[in-house]
Amino acid sequence: MMDSQEKTPIEEQIATPHSDIESENVEQNVVETTAEQPVTEAAKPAVEVEEPVAEVPERKQYETKKEVLERVREIAHSDEAPMKDEVDYLKTTFYKMHIAEREAKLKAFIDGGGDPEQYQITPDPDEEAFKAEMLLIKEKRQQLFKEQEQEKQDNLQKKLDIIEKIKSMITSPEEANKSYKDFKALQEEWKEIKNVPAERANELWRNYQLYVEQFYDLLKLNSEAREYDFKKNLELKTRLCEAAEKLAEEADVISAFHQLQKLHQEYRETGPVSKELREEIWQRFKAASTAINKRFQQHYEGLRAKEEENLEKKTALCEKVEAIAAAENKGSADWERHTKEIIELQAEWKTIGFAPQKMNVKIFERFRAACDDFFGRKAQYFRGLKDQFKQNADKKRALIEKAKALQDSTDWKSTSDKLINLQKEWKTIGMVPKKLGDQLWEEFLAACNKFFEARKEAGAGSRSEERVNLEKKRDVIARLKAAAEEAGEGLQDQVQKLMEEYQSIGHVPFKEKDKLYEEYHAVLDKLYKDLNISVARRRLSKFKDNLKQVAERGESALDNERARLMRQYEQLKSEVQTYENNLGFLNASSKKGSSLIDEMNRKVQKLKDEVQLVRDKIKAIDAENKEKAKENE
Repeated sequence: MMDSQEKTPIEEQIATPHSDIESENVEQNVVETTAEQPVTEAAKPAVEVEEPVAEVPERKQYETKKEVLERVREIAHSDEAPMKDEVDYLKTTFYKMHIAEREAKLKAFIDGGGDPEQYQITPDPDEEAFKAEMLLIKEKRQQLFKEQEQEKQDNLQKKLDIIEKIKSMITSPEEANKSYKDFKALQEEWKEIKNVPAERANELWRNYQLYVEQFYDLLKLNSEAREYDFKKNLELKTRLCEAAEKLAEEADVISAFHQLQKLHQEYRETGPVSKELREEIWQRFKAASTAINKRFQQHYEGLRAKEEENLEKKTALCEKVEAIAAAENKGSADWERHTKEIIELQAEWKTIGFAPQKMNVKIFERFRAACDDFFGRKAQYFRGLKDQFKQNADKKRALIEKAKALQDSTDWKSTSDKLINLQKEWKTIGMVPKKLGDQLWEEFLAACNKFFEARKEAGAGSRSEERVNLEKKRDVIARLKAAAEEAGEGLQDQVQKLMEEYQSIGHVPFKEKDKLYEEYHAVLDKLYKDLNISVARRRLSKFKDNLKQVAERGESALDNERARLMRQYEQLKSEVQTYENNLGFLNASSKKGSSLIDEMNRKVQKLKDEVQLVRDKIKAIDAENKEKAKENE
């Protein structure tokens, strides 16, 4: 049964950068140019990423909830910045173990004979501690976020101030030459300033590069220093191009992508090269970046395809569980069979990976809702069954009290009739649990037997008559055996007369009745079997003879007859199933219980013989249809 406690998905989420970096932005590393406004090398941004995505380390495998809790405490009470991916992983891992542990406890309770409705979920100290530490981590992350946002605003203002200072240096070539050292210092200061608000980053960078290039273009007097800077920047950018090109050989696509972000950051922080080389060096770096970005995008497209495939599999499992939950359950056996099927589907669910992030929780909630619906209705059914069992048990206890009140009576005839009526009423009462049913039956039977044994002892004078009856019944049995050997015409009528004669004979000695009963029914069983086989053969032969006449009435006549037989076949099968189910509730520990079972077994066998006859008739119709098909060909 699936646990419906925490609203925490019991599956870990794949930590993919596509939740932070839109896939359509991966290759947008170049600002489009127009004929009216050519874009300089510095104005061409690298991959637009607010913050480089940290490489995902290999996740530690935790064995117990205690280990997970220790790691959560370590994050909550240290200066370590909590990473979202790790926090989500720890949360998922903890609740996987927590739910598995809870289900194991419930299973052990039920296996030990406990009532599922009486099971009480006990508080888990580890879970309470886990929730408290996770709350601290949440507050810590919120505070860290506020600090980062404030730092970005401060950095934005610092960079705006640097741009304004550079703008003031480019009023004339003379001013540019005088301010060269200050300009270089501002460049170094710019490099030291890191994150700014993402929505302002590109505009800020373009303005900065625009005024830096304008400054270099005005720098005439110290052309030697400018050319030295150009040469030095070209060497740095060439090295960055080579490093980016080498990343194409990196086996780890994720690592290559993260390394590329660092190279782009360095490229941005490196000054311009000479005008004639700017476009060439940029195109080289852009080409290497595009190759890495394509590999990165293809990698996550593969992951997304796998997640979509998992979503299809999980959707199919949801549909199966929903179909089972909607199916009609006619009794306890159906409920147990469907329970087994759902548990198997739950086990299969756990073998399937994650669905897309937006659907992962939704599809799990759909699956869990169908399971909860089934198990909720199952619990309701068994609660009702339990109430019915109680009512039946109370009725049987009332009959036991009546039987006990009569067990010492000496009014043999009247009391015998009353006890027999009580026994008939007992059979009309529905089921109770087997263990309790056996106990109640033994108590009821003991009260009845006490009276009948006392009556038997009081009627000892009638034993001689019983001996005569014994001989008469043995004589009937002998004639039945002889009839079974002859097996001639009129056997059925002969057997019926002998049975009526046997039933008309009075009581036999008590000690002999069971042996006589077994001998009588043994010969009857043989006769029934022979008669059923013989009669069945005659009926089938007659049926086949009549088929030709039915076939002459047209193909639809055969089809109608076949449909009628199929309905009869299903009805007989249902009757056999009903008898066999009832046999499962009978107790054979008593002599009377055993005789009742024997009688029901005979009825079942007779019904099965009838089922076989109907099947043979259907086969005969099918054979006739095939024959007619060949004739038509």
